[in-house]
Parts: sequence; structure tokens; C-alpha cells
Amino acid sequence: MDVVIVDDTQINVLLMQALVGKLEGCKPISFTDSGAGLQYCLDNEPDLVIVDYQMPAPDGIEFIQRFRESNGKADTPVLMVTAAHEKEVRYRALESGATDFLTKPVDRMEFLSRARNMLALRRSHLALADRAATLSVEVRKATEVIVARERETILRLARAAEFRDPETGAHILRMANYSSLIAQKMGMDEEFQDLLLQAAPMHDVGKLGTPDHILLKPGKLTPEEFEIMKQHATIGYEILKDSASEVLQLAAKIALSHHEKFDGSGYPGGSVGQDIPIEGRIVAVADVFDALTSERPYKKAWELPRAIAMLEEGAGKHFDPDCVRAFLSDMDGVLEIKNRYRDDD
Repeated sequence: MDVVIVDDTQINVLLMQALVGKLEGCKPISFTDSGAGLQYCLDNEPDLVIVDYQMPAPDGIEFIQRFRESNGKADTPVLMVTAAHEKEVRYRALESGATDFLTKPVDRMEFLSRARNMLALRRSHLALADRAATLSVEVRKATEVIVARERETILRLARAAEFRDPETGAHILRMANYSSLIAQKMGMDEEFQDLLLQAAPMHDVGKLGTPDHILLKPGKLTPEEFEIMKQHATIGYEILKDSASEVLQLAAKIALSHHEKFDGSGYPGGSVGQDIPIEGRIVAVADVFDALTSERPYKKAWELPRAIAMLEEGAGKHFDPDCVRAFLSDMDGVLEIKNRYRDDD
């Protein structure tokens, strides 16, 4: 263990070096310049600091104050060496953060006993810190396992909804990544981008409650059938709401709002503009773009320029113009996602 000795009198330094040498596993590091000693202590991790009070600036009190103010130095033991009559100095030193005292002339047995006690205290602090770090790693690993299982469950539930729909499993991966890309380009933080990536695949989970004769109908829906189809937004919200999971809470908002339109003509609430949750406005762009540019049994995939023109034309009507602008600002990223998650894969 590293024991730093700071005293401007060389004979005192030599004496304490010899005493520290009697402590098993300890290495003395000595300074007669208090400023140099302080800088060393601030830059390194000493296990015990022994500092004299009467020194040129910084003296022992200032030394301890500045040492304690440094990040991570609160638990390092500090022994101050003072004259027996300097009680006021001791009180000030205690207030400044001294752990214990030695009086001049330094008694050999007292020095060794107090130093051993301080080093035992230091070892205890280090052991606790190591244990805390180990527990932190274990908790993080356990949390990662839980999060991974939650993500898998969410993705499988989303896939279950997709299997009842003519759309493909790759659709939910593309539109989720498109959504995360839009959030990134809008300057949202990485935590929200990741939550959106996880939650967006649940946008159509309410289709689990849509009758097959409507969901799988090859032709155009009647007005009555379309009203039933629109209920999937509310059904999805009811499935996902009130969850303790932050991801599912966001997914519930997306399920309810991703068919709203910026001009208020969407469903189920007819919300307008900024009243539509931002996650719903983002997913609306991602979902429609992927639907347009993907081949389905009932239609051919649109060419990219035509789909882009559709988004631009719908900005301010169907879509939030800011979301459209963010999406179109990185077509390289869009195409990379489109190529990564192909339907035939």
C-alpha cells in the first residue's frame, strides 16, 4: 500500500520512512515540498497520507482541505502530525477532514499502531468498493438478460400480429429502424431512439382483434368494414396500456396514435398537429413509406421517387412536416435499412 509522507523537515521524513518500512506491504512516498506532495496525492490514489501541520503553503490544514475537495478522496485516511499543545489546530484539522493525529515527537509504537489502524480502514473501504463494483456488474448483467427477454417477447408478439396480416415480418423491422432514424435526425436522445426501435414493431398488435374476413379481405373494405378495421388502433392500446414496461407504455401510445393525421382527418381520435404524440407522428411516416415501397399480394412496390413524392405531398396533411424532412434528410440511411431487412430474407 502506498503511504505518502509530506513534511518540510528532512529528518522527520527519514524517521517516518523508516517506520513505514516496518509496516508489511507498505511503500513510503515522501515529499518535503507540500505543494508537490499535494499534487501527487491529487493525481494518484494513496492509501494513507501523513502530513505535517507547520509547513510553507499549503500548510497541513490547507493540504487536507484541498485533498478532500478532490473527487474520490473522501475515504482516504489522513494522519496529521502536530505539536501536543496545538489543540485548536486539531479541531480545525478535524473539520477539514483529518482522520487521526500524531503528536511530536513521534512515538514509534504510537505511529505503527495508528498507521496500521488507518491502513486497515483503507483496506475495508477498498474491499467494500470492490464488492459494490462486482454487484453493479452482476446487476447490469441480470438487467441485460431481462431486457433481452422483454425485447424478444415484444418482437414475437409483434410477429404474431404480422402473421395475421398480408405484411411480412421484415416490415416491422424496417419501419422500426426507419422510426429510430427519424428520431435521430430530429435530434432526440439515444435512449428515446432505442425505446422507439423496440416499441414501434407493436404498432399494429391490435390487428389480433380484427376479424379475418376483414383483415384478409383482398378487395376494398366497405365503410362498415373499415370502421371495424380502425378499431385495431384502440385494441392495440388496450392490450399494451398500464404496463410497468417503459417500452410497452411507449408502444401503447404508438398503437393508438400512428393512424392519426396531421390535419386531423385520421383516427381514432382525430387529433391535430402537435396534439398527436411525437412517437405516433414518427411511426406514421415510417409505416406508410415502408408500405408504399414494399410488394404485397395485392400491389406492386412503388418506386422510390414516387414514394418520396407521396411523403412530400402529404407533409402538413397526413404527416408532420418535421418528421418527413428528417426522414428524407438521410436517404442513404433509409436505403441501408431497406436493403438490410429484405422480405425474401
